[in-house]
Amino acid sequence: MAKIMIIGGLARSLLLFRGDLIKGWLAQGHEVTAAAPEGGIKKELEKWGVKYIKIPLKRTGLNPAGDLFLLGFLIQLLRKKRPDYLFLYTVKPVIYGSLAATFLPTCRVYSMITGLGYVFTSPEGGTFKKLVTAMYRAALKRNRKVFFQNPDDAREFVNIKVIEEKKVVLVNGSGVNVDHFYRTRLPEGPVTFLLISRLLKEKGIIEYVEAARMVKEKYPAAGFRIIGWPLIGDPSTIKPKQLERWKEEGIVEILGETDDVRPIIAEASVYVLPSYREGTPRTVLEAMAMGRPVITTDVPGCRETVTGGLNGFLVPVKDAKALAAAMEKFLENPEQIGQMGRESRKLAEEKYDVHKINRVINETMGIV
Repeated sequence: MAKIMIIGGLARSLLLFRGDLIKGWLAQGHEVTAAAPEGGIKKELEKWGVKYIKIPLKRTGLNPAGDLFLLGFLIQLLRKKRPDYLFLYTVKPVIYGSLAATFLPTCRVYSMITGLGYVFTSPEGGTFKKLVTAMYRAALKRNRKVFFQNPDDAREFVNIKVIEEKKVVLVNGSGVNVDHFYRTRLPEGPVTFLLISRLLKEKGIIEYVEAARMVKEKYPAAGFRIIGWPLIGDPSTIKPKQLERWKEEGIVEILGETDDVRPIIAEASVYVLPSYREGTPRTVLEAMAMGRPVITTDVPGCRETVTGGLNGFLVPVKDAKALAAAMEKFLENPEQIGQMGRESRKLAEEKYDVHKINRVINETMGIV
């Protein structure tokens, strides 16, 4: 039996898209400890048999004092728990967890890069980007292998000498449980578009609303929904006043966060994510598994989910007109929705099944 520790920057993600990986480890008889910021998941994880530890992590911004405290906390945590394997994901856990593992040389460290984030996507990255790059370079030296969710992110890290190519392992995102996200019948009535995301500018929220406004002029019956929530402290979060203006305008229906997106996806005809860059977008995979065609951007992480004209359409990034034109294709040819939705489900089963992805992770880590 091995002692495995998993550390991430989003507590709820331990349930949502690391849950199958964790349950697999438990089923094999391993001892699992999970660590993340608070998020109301402790009781659920403890039901599974997982030990949960709250860590003092703020996901956004660089606070030297706070980040040094986090590093010290993780060093003490690893020394106390002495895991055989350490699995890290999201920026700060990857960097500070890897650095902390330097003080536990027997621990086998693996990280997953779930996306390059605001620092790499923003043109204002500058000095901050150089600093984060240097920190990644130092941290990933401690890793045996690093999982990337798309080839573009892996190529960038290799090109800027953050990591050696021999350490790179490509996986198809975090995967999707195709049994939990089962195919549903398309809704009757007007065509409805859906976007599920944190309310960040780089998710393409502004372009989505602009495109909806254009489409509504020609097709007033078309529906547009956003299931979204702000990320407090993130510089690119959509401001509350902007959200209120959109709600008053009535073009897009904006709903809050939900613990189960399946009923919302089931009510949608087409899934849309005009993101500026992703690792591999989980919500796209969930929509595909439920038999929905996809409109997304031709950028790293997103472009891998869509074969243009087969299960959806790719559009240029930050181009609301192109996004509106892609939406109109479904309104002009609604029979494509069912056809492309079936292809999405097929692709989810063949390429993004979470069990296949977890198998690659476990085989790479040597956990059997």
